Amino acid sequence: MPSLSHVIEVFFDSYDIFLKGMLLTLQVTAVSILIAIFIGLFFAFLKISGIRILEWIANAYIYLVRGTPLIVQIFIFYFGMTNLNISAFWSVALGLAFHNGAYIAEIFRGTIQSIDKGQMEAGRSLGMSRTLTMRRIILPQAFRRALPPLGNQFIIGLKDSSLAAFIGMYELFNVATTKGANNFDNMTYLLIVAVYYLFLVYLISALVGLLEKKLSVSD
Repeated sequence: MPSLSHVIEVFFDSYDIFLKGMLLTLQVTAVSILIAIFIGLFFAFLKISGIRILEWIANAYIYLVRGTPLIVQIFIFYFGMTNLNISAFWSVALGLAFHNGAYIAEIFRGTIQSIDKGQMEAGRSLGMSRTLTMRRIILPQAFRRALPPLGNQFIIGLKDSSLAAFIGMYELFNVATTKGANNFDNMTYLLIVAVYYLFLVYLISALVGLLEKKLSVSD
């Protein structure tokens, strides 16, 4: 086990390369979650459509994601898109989006269905179409209720992005394992990367908390 003084020394000596890895980790996570939100919203609408074939498609997608390891999904995107010259970044981003979209679909389904049905009826009574009522009345409330679980999903996606190291993307975890192997000091660099992940999780949690408070005040 390395001494604390040694870990601190290496931490400051290697901060520049870890910061680059952290930036790449944040980029791939943010892009994947943004895409996953659209995927999740799409499949959430399929699940609540009341049309059996659409519900079956949504359930099949969610079952497929839940039933297969994330690393397998990422590898399928990576090797399956080699002919399309897709970079490792986009392979990971799309793989994470495909994976997180299933969980976000269930989050949106739950929050949309939690809104009182009378609000849809009230919107229709005012002459608004079902689509317009959903967009202006139901979805804004559903998004507010979905914020805490979406924040948790963002954190999960952040930690899952470490799997990008297995296809050669030089994000945080890959930086730690590469530097550790080159310097024969794996434990030190693993402890350092743990600190970076803890900082990012704290930062995301704080931002989500601030957004929740702002929305609760507006209510």
